[in-house]
Amino acid sequence: MPLITMSVFDYKAELAKIPAEPGVYRYFSEEGEIIYVGKAKSLKNRVSSYFVKNHADRKTRRLVSQIRRIEFTIVHTEFDALLLENQLIKRYQPRFNILLRDDKTYPFIKIFNEPFPRVESTRRVDKKTGTYFGPFANPRAMYNLLDMFRELYSLRTCNLNLSPEHIKADKYKVCMEYHLKRCKGPCVGLQPLEEYEQEVAQIQQILKGQMSIPQQYFKQNMVQAAEKLEFEKAHDWKIKLELLQNFQTKSTVVNPKIGNVDVIVIASDEEAAYVNYLKIVNGYIMAAQTLEVKKKLEETDEEILALVLFEMRTTYESEAKEIITNIEITTDFKAEITIPKIGDKRSLLEMALKNVHYFRKEKAERQLIEASATTNRRDRVLIKLKADLQLKTLPRHIECFDNSNIQGTNPVSAMVCFKEGRASKKDYRHFSIKTVVGPNDFASMYEVVTRRYTRLLEENAPLPDLIVIDGGKGQLSAACDALKAVGLYGKVPIVGIAKRLEEIYFPEDTLPLYIDKKSESLRLIQQIRDEAHRFAITYHRDKRSRNAIVSELENVDGIGKKTAANLLKEFKSVKAIREADAEKIAAFVGKDKAQKIKEYFAQQQGE
Repeated sequence: MPLITMSVFDYKAELAKIPAEPGVYRYFSEEGEIIYVGKAKSLKNRVSSYFVKNHADRKTRRLVSQIRRIEFTIVHTEFDALLLENQLIKRYQPRFNILLRDDKTYPFIKIFNEPFPRVESTRRVDKKTGTYFGPFANPRAMYNLLDMFRELYSLRTCNLNLSPEHIKADKYKVCMEYHLKRCKGPCVGLQPLEEYEQEVAQIQQILKGQMSIPQQYFKQNMVQAAEKLEFEKAHDWKIKLELLQNFQTKSTVVNPKIGNVDVIVIASDEEAAYVNYLKIVNGYIMAAQTLEVKKKLEETDEEILALVLFEMRTTYESEAKEIITNIEITTDFKAEITIPKIGDKRSLLEMALKNVHYFRKEKAERQLIEASATTNRRDRVLIKLKADLQLKTLPRHIECFDNSNIQGTNPVSAMVCFKEGRASKKDYRHFSIKTVVGPNDFASMYEVVTRRYTRLLEENAPLPDLIVIDGGKGQLSAACDALKAVGLYGKVPIVGIAKRLEEIYFPEDTLPLYIDKKSESLRLIQQIRDEAHRFAITYHRDKRSRNAIVSELENVDGIGKKTAANLLKEFKSVKAIREADAEKIAAFVGKDKAQKIKEYFAQQQGE
């Protein structure tokens, strides 16, 4: 390895010895510490630039002043230089290099290398012991996947060594999981290894975004069971197929024709760069991560993006043949670099940029909030929410809508109101659905939003600063149509929050915004959404109970639905009606009907 010892006052002769070849260079301090590692297409040109330029950047001038020794390694290609540079930076962590550090350890899904493999989450990676999928920047999405796998397949959860010898020796007994029909008992030879491995292979297909093979498997088994007139088994297979299809429809999907691509974008200022990476597999967003890279010297966006791209493709094991980005970069990856102008690929690029700008604004807003010690918590959260959702005014008045029905019965909706970040229960409203027949969330949402804001306009009452819809794109679209019908669309901000991944949807945006799961503003939206859900469920239960009581009173000869409802309204409960004397009941329904009611309850008690 060539070695140059040099003086900072006499470097020209030494620089002449450095070749114009691709490679990696290392700068050492007087103490022998590696203080910087870099790569270059031409070592001579790159290293010389540090000494012949008059650097405006103070940190670069400081680096040059501390250099006392240079080492370099010649490699065949720039890509080889990138690999070596990455390894040396991780090994030595030079203080003048940007480091892709993250204090979060994201979890993986691990499929163990063992007979009857376990499928579990882990934060420790040892590729000798299993196959890993991830990392998952959103752990909730990972746990949703694991829950779905346990619904679809009979996976073991024990740590037993299920070698053929142990099973043959009858070493184990089935556990409670077997009796609950969540495991088929491979420990005692009740499930063939081939069948179990087939299910694990399908899990790997799902984790790779390839849904067609598992779907075809469930569909074939459903049809075969039906042909054999085993309708209960056919129904079980149908439930599993619907579960997988439901998961697929709730996933963030772009055009499947795009195939496998990586999306990586960057925005920067003097102090730091902000990068968002998306891994797209068969039209599904399989991974998403946004990170901040603090600048140490005069790093260009191109240099930073190339470094982050290498790290992300390595971490997420991407082999995509196309990389979508927002700036021109050169890499030795066997992939095409594109900057799309139109179409679905442009939409992907814009979504990545939206996440970068959100991340950047979030940081600036957080710094502003932290700097203002006088700002109380409620104002801080509202300021954060205003920045996250790019609102024009502080959302001091927020209204949230949710629908509730069970098996299509007694459909209701509810609206909760938060003012200054707190629940304003006097402003809560219930809605019994009047114009919709059967369980139709979209039509129900259209009806209640129309009714709510038609009334506010008629009463000239204050409008909210923000409307939140509990649901995804469908419910949000129905609410937007209602606002258009009453002339408020575009005048009051409105968003939807989808339950599975807590995505935030904006009107007319096909792709969602992912807010940091630890963000106070997202927690406020979740709190409002959960309160709307609780309020709707409570009303729904009350209505079902009330209808059941009304139905019971209708069993009395001569008592109709209207009379039963009036009695219940007056006496509050069936128990109170049963215990009331005939004269008190007669005051509302007459002596004849009162007598029949008392006789009915007396007969019920006698039975």
